[in-house]
Amino acid sequence: MEKLIQNIQSNNHVTLSRVISKIENNESLGEDFFQEIHALTQDAIRIGITGPPGAGKSTLINEFISVCLNNQKSVGVVAVDPTSPFTGGALLGDRVRMNQFLWNDDVFIRSMGSHGDLGGLARKAQDVGDIMAASGKDLIIFETVGVGQGEHDVAKVVDITVVVLVPESGDEIQLMKAGLIEIADFFVVNKSDREGAGRLSQLLKNVLHTFAKKDKIEPPIMNTTASTGEGISELYLGLMSHFNHMNQNGYLNEKRLFRYRKRVQDIIRENLELAFWTSDRNKSLQESTIAVDSIQKSPYALAQLLLTEEGND
Repeated sequence: MEKLIQNIQSNNHVTLSRVISKIENNESLGEDFFQEIHALTQDAIRIGITGPPGAGKSTLINEFISVCLNNQKSVGVVAVDPTSPFTGGALLGDRVRMNQFLWNDDVFIRSMGSHGDLGGLARKAQDVGDIMAASGKDLIIFETVGVGQGEHDVAKVVDITVVVLVPESGDEIQLMKAGLIEIADFFVVNKSDREGAGRLSQLLKNVLHTFAKKDKIEPPIMNTTASTGEGISELYLGLMSHFNHMNQNGYLNEKRLFRYRKRVQDIIRENLELAFWTSDRNKSLQESTIAVDSIQKSPYALAQLLLTEEGND
């Protein structure tokens, strides 16, 4: 384990790939692995990029990486893709647009399947983010699958949630008041060379002002055209400034404490579930539902029976 952690700390991308593959495949890294690297994961800024399909998130991230590099910042990207129902693998694979960074030691990009998680963020994405942070990456970007209002999970695992919209999104804002509007720390109106970009920005300002909460900093709004790189440098400076503002106002600490508690709960829940579903209990479930007639029994009754069996072990 000591050698493994040394290789991660030295930013060995081959080691990073192998360790992340183990995480995705549920292979054990040893009980103490994540405890050992925890101290190495604290400094990275974690940014979530979400928004409707077609908003240009991947293009935006591609240009954003270049600006980060120009500012002497290293970057890790966890790109969460839809999972194939046939192979269980990510459908899109590594982003083609980002292949220009393939041999750059300051950039590490990994695609992961969402494994059906409705929040758009793969369950193991946080562990992968830790690995990247331990390798010394300054910024960790989580790009989620574009499924609209379902992407609330990203806000629970990052420091800043960036919602990317396009001018055509203007008519959808009313529908998103209780969705993306609530989770965003930062808004980007991408493809701002299109008609309606200014109208969307103004509409967003009005909605945010109407729904402003005393305990939350009002999200900034920036315009970009990622396909030409316009506004990306300003976006970088804006995000860093907003991060510092969140930190100074204590909001960042609140988010990180919430994230820590939620992660502890998730780890305990997962461990309890794994401990519960022994081979015997899986066999009992299969035998109890061997024919369609058996589903006439309430699932609550069967669950209670299995829970009772646990108590007798």
